[in-house]
Amino acid sequence: MRIVIEAESIGKVEAELSPERAPKTAEAITKALPFEGVARRWGEEVYFEIPVEAEAENPVEVVEAGDLGYWPPGRALCIFFGPTPASRSPDEIRPASPVNPVGRILGDPKAFAAVRDGERIHVKLAETE
Repeated sequence: MRIVIEAESIGKVEAELSPERAPKTAEAITKALPFEGVARRWGEEVYFEIPVEAEAENPVEVVEAGDLGYWPPGRALCIFFGPTPASRSPDEIRPASPVNPVGRILGDPKAFAAVRDGERIHVKLAETE
């Protein structure tokens, strides 16, 4: 399922929710759409609280650039585009704690480097043709 992530600094960026790895979490996110949140930066990660409460589901400790993860302790959607303060090498992307893998950015995830702390982010279903 395609979604659109929108913020003033980046415009509209499409992403794909992938229920294969964390189906209950992806379903909860889909049911909560549309929603918005206040962006927070942590290294090369943007995260924001969303109206979803989900338990750990096939959590991962290391992700790749462009991955979307749900962070259960913060009830947050995380967008990863590079190393975080928890990364153990320049090539590793490590969340603060394990995240449920829920999707991927379609296109260049480095666009999220322009997102400012405190900026509003809107997420909605992509329009289908």
